Amino acid sequence: MDHPQPGRGSRPAAEAPSAAQLVEHFFRHESGRLVAVLVRVFGLRHLDLVEDMVQASLVEALQSWRTGEIPVEPSAWIHRVARNKVLDALRHRETVLRLAPSWARFRPRSCAPDFDDLFLDTEIADSQLRLMFACCHPSLAAEDRIALTLKSLGGFSNAEIARGLLVAEEAIKKRIQRARQQLVDRGVALAVPASGELLGRLDSVHRCLYLLFNEGYSATCGDSVLRLDLCEEAARLCHLLGEHPHCRTPETLALLALMLFHAARFDGRTDGDGRILLMEEQDRSSWDRSLIARARAFLDESASGRVASVFHLEAGIAMHHCEAPRFEETDWSSIRRLYDVLVARHSSPVHHLNRAIAIAYLEGPLAGIRQIEAIAAEPALRHYYMVDAALGELHRRAGNLGRAREHLARARDRTQSVRERELLEARLAACDD
Repeated sequence: MDHPQPGRGSRPAAEAPSAAQLVEHFFRHESGRLVAVLVRVFGLRHLDLVEDMVQASLVEALQSWRTGEIPVEPSAWIHRVARNKVLDALRHRETVLRLAPSWARFRPRSCAPDFDDLFLDTEIADSQLRLMFACCHPSLAAEDRIALTLKSLGGFSNAEIARGLLVAEEAIKKRIQRARQQLVDRGVALAVPASGELLGRLDSVHRCLYLLFNEGYSATCGDSVLRLDLCEEAARLCHLLGEHPHCRTPETLALLALMLFHAARFDGRTDGDGRILLMEEQDRSSWDRSLIARARAFLDESASGRVASVFHLEAGIAMHHCEAPRFEETDWSSIRRLYDVLVARHSSPVHHLNRAIAIAYLEGPLAGIRQIEAIAAEPALRHYYMVDAALGELHRRAGNLGRAREHLARARDRTQSVRERELLEARLAACDD
């Protein structure tokens, strides 16, 4: 693979996207790939340096390309600039080779590392998998894994991660620093685990990607319903995981199916002004049928396992929603049965809440209210705004408008999502009407 040197083989800006558009593209889609390869070369102990140099390379690209000289191969340009910046920071090649022994296997007899070989598609994928398993090492706290994965593989800034996870930026900085240090102290290898320990490590990766997608699917703050960047990154990494022969497990495929079922409905979740549309209000013709078909194929393939994981069950629920021709034709009986299994095998307060909503559609709002009130005292639900949102909507449908206003107002005051607040205000207005 013959990459051009920086500044050579350029093309006029008129024939290409703008410099700002290109840098934005690389920030979102290339930075994680580049960090993974460079960390594979220089080691986890230099992860922070690698990330800094990748960011610096993107800034340099924006400044350089604004002059109108955009390289024919922008990706190769940034790869080389970032590599050179890391080399400069480490000063001497002898020091680099000592600090990065993994580079030796890419070094021909001339002792000049064939850096370009690292950017073959197979090597990039391998590097990303290695870094993914390191970031999701089970010895790290769950919140540290997510922050580190977003930072290192997703190219997100500390501020973006803080906004997405609803915590202070300083807390994110500390989580990432703590996680990096623990990986170095424990001597965690940049490798896909051997079969003996793969399943335990893979479960950690699955959980991290699941939480990452969920945060993007229902943004907990801000003025957007969706954080598409989080969803896309989670789905991309999950797809990458599924392409590895030892990681293509039924759980991986079920998780990928779940993400694609949800992604298929993205365009229907909001109106033209970005306001939330509930399932019964969505235009199903806007749903991506090709994604639904792909999700169904992954779910079918995942059925080869012996155990129905939480991803299998949630993907099955999502499938029933996606395949119903109209909201009125939703198979709530099957959805309830899947929730019955979920709460029996993988009990969580949120699963209980969603099961109660399914019961409300089957047996009426009062039945749903009884179910929710029975679990509302759970510590995890005590301050969860969706409990009041669900109770408010069910009381509204039952005609208990005073109770409905009380719960809807409480839910509105508890959410930090602008769009959720708009929806709850509309429901309050409907009670007054």
